[in-house]
Amino acid sequence: MIYLDYQATTPLAPEALDAMLPWLRDGHANPHSAHAAGRAAKAAVEVARGQVLKLLPEGGTLAFTSGATEALNWAIKGTRGPIVTIATEHAAVLDTVAAEAAGRAVTVLPVDAEGLIDLEATRAAIVPGTGLVAAMLVNNEIGVIQPITELAALARAAGAKLLVDAVQGFGRVPVPEADFIALSAHKIHGPKGIGALWFRGEPPAALLHGGGQESGRSGTLSPALCAGFGAAARLAVARFDEDAAHVERLFGIARQALGPGWTINGSAAHRYCGNLNIRRAGLDVARLISELRDIAFSAGSACASGSGRPSHVLRALGLSDTEARSSLRLGFGRYTREEELMEAIERINAAAARQ
Repeated sequence: MIYLDYQATTPLAPEALDAMLPWLRDGHANPHSAHAAGRAAKAAVEVARGQVLKLLPEGGTLAFTSGATEALNWAIKGTRGPIVTIATEHAAVLDTVAAEAAGRAVTVLPVDAEGLIDLEATRAAIVPGTGLVAAMLVNNEIGVIQPITELAALARAAGAKLLVDAVQGFGRVPVPEADFIALSAHKIHGPKGIGALWFRGEPPAALLHGGGQESGRSGTLSPALCAGFGAAARLAVARFDEDAAHVERLFGIARQALGPGWTINGSAAHRYCGNLNIRRAGLDVARLISELRDIAFSAGSACASGSGRPSHVLRALGLSDTEARSSLRLGFGRYTREEELMEAIERINAAAARQ
């Protein structure tokens, strides 16, 4: 299997697995217990917390969650006041914001054909009294990087909080200053089932009620998952420049190998290079995926893959339903080899040409 679906999930790093195994095999104590075994588990959790924090701005608090979906819900539902967000956000933001719309004013900013917000329109939307601005750092479907630093300045000037969905950018690009940052371990070669919400100052109001173990977030933590997340973060710190250079080189190779007939969806300049979302006129992507079953690539977000609807992200760029359905996403990263990427693209080109 040639795996080119890094935006859906990344391969587990061997170092993360090694960090998890002792806690899965022997370390069964509750990290919130006061006895020696519990304190040892708690120590492992705190080591992991420190490792994740090394990739984030200084001066904040990190609370582990079940994943980024919970973190995003917590930040949105735990704040008050009008919300400003972007049309290309993940469903975990857009659906949560829609659920909040009954009691809070909501503004959803459009994007241009490259997937970027217009800063003048954004400035007009983020006014004094705005409670929360929610924006994705790196888009999960098209890889576009929004101007988060400028958004942060606009939010600060209006007295609003900024929530950054950093799931696709964490460990890959620098994470900017914000008030809330949502993370997911399995997007940086860590385990599934754990994420985090970083926040500055007071935590948002509780989403889950119970023991309040994690800065008001309730639930027993898994030392194994925390250790795996921490090890993946430690590796991302150590390999940050190496991984970035590798991905940039693969992106250049992929663009050249695809050849004419393909169009990149989203900005070619303002993007993370490990995400290549492309379209070809008349292409039946569902048929392509069926024909190339030993190549793992995507027609869009894995979270919406069963909906049957064209991608809301691609529609927000102004693409027609037909153009959106003729688009595919290639995601690659640390463990992708040049020769397997070339083989995959050669076979994708051949299958597309047959159509």
